[in-house]
Amino acid sequence: MPLDDDISPDATTGSLPAPASLIPPLRQTAVLLDIDGTLLDFAPTPREVWVPPELSTTLKQLHERTDGALALVSGRSLNDIDLIFAPDVFPAIGGHGAEMRLQPDSEAVAAHAPPLDKELKRRLAAIAKLSPGILLEDKGYSLALHYRLAPQAEKAIYEAVSLIRAELPNAPIEVLPGKSVCEIKHSGFTKATGVRELMTHARFKGRRPFFIGDDVTDETVFAIMPDFNGLAFSVGRRALGVDGHFDGPSDVRAFLARLLDDDRDVSLS
Repeated sequence: MPLDDDISPDATTGSLPAPASLIPPLRQTAVLLDIDGTLLDFAPTPREVWVPPELSTTLKQLHERTDGALALVSGRSLNDIDLIFAPDVFPAIGGHGAEMRLQPDSEAVAAHAPPLDKELKRRLAAIAKLSPGILLEDKGYSLALHYRLAPQAEKAIYEAVSLIRAELPNAPIEVLPGKSVCEIKHSGFTKATGVRELMTHARFKGRRPFFIGDDVTDETVFAIMPDFNGLAFSVGRRALGVDGHFDGPSDVRAFLARLLDDDRDVSLS
């Protein structure tokens, strides 16, 4: 699980301490985690991701050890997150900050954006017909066009989205490029706006957060971690401004498990 002190894309030398040594005791920490590409390995389609049983155990223990200051921070909807991790339910920010749930046993969900306009969705959905293998995912607050199975369609997808935006210049939408996905959402909210609000609530307020993410959409959260004296780690790539990086989700899962072991040793000492 190498970590590099030169976080530029071409960095090849230097190292940081293992990240576990940078994390304060869990009772002082807020654990913020992206899902796809961070906790879970990518799959051919979004519905095929798999949650290893040991990860479920780790997340439940982290939630307990932090007194509830653990949250999943995802572009997926809360409903989708719950389906993936069922029967476990965790505090979460969903839809790139569009919705939030603070307690796993609560039905209260704070919504920060209206669903995408139906006509806009219809026009965007038609882009999926450009090529076999383009998968359409309607997240309510956003719409995603996955082209992992049709990489040759990437340019055509973005050109079609740009054309629609040009025809609707006043539409309050934002395009999020990701790993083999083009996502269109309402403007005005991001994962960072969701995290900022999350950190004002009792279970999280006053704690030192760390966030782990892998994609362009996670960079907004990387950028605000210093505002909370927090730490940021990227996965798979050495993103600018982070405190270190992991090679892949398996390294993240191992790190989180090790945090529990290290914290237990501190508690016993």
